[in-house]
Amino acid sequence: MDRWTGGLAGRGLGGHSGRVQSDAPDVDRYLEGFTGEWRTVLDRLRGRCTELLTGYEEHMAYGMPAYRRSGKVEISFAKQANYLSLYVLKSDVLDAAREDLAGADVGKGCVRYRRAALIDWAVVDRLLEATAASYDPPC
Repeated sequence: MDRWTGGLAGRGLGGHSGRVQSDAPDVDRYLEGFTGEWRTVLDRLRGRCTELLTGYEEHMAYGMPAYRRSGKVEISFAKQANYLSLYVLKSDVLDAAREDLAGADVGKGCVRYRRAALIDWAVVDRLLEATAASYDPPC
């Protein structure tokens, strides 16, 4: 992956210092940096986002694909060195799904998948659908 630079400043989008971020100008270029199994997963996740997040704008924010509505990012994702992060920036949505995410590493606003096989796509779809249905402000 040749388009990775520096760490996320502060905690924007749930980020922590030391994580890498992409300088890709758009999501297509971001995805070009990956091959194999993770590329397939990222393509599928993007497809689920574009299908289920009706009315959202796809763009790059903080070096990762992000989906915003009314100018505010509500969902984002990034492939880190050791896991895939799915940022669900509506606390009510993520909190309601914690039981369904028992096998995943779940933080305050992020679900981390260390292996592609651990992704429960039905749960991901529910997270995206619940985000689109919620008009609570993102965290």
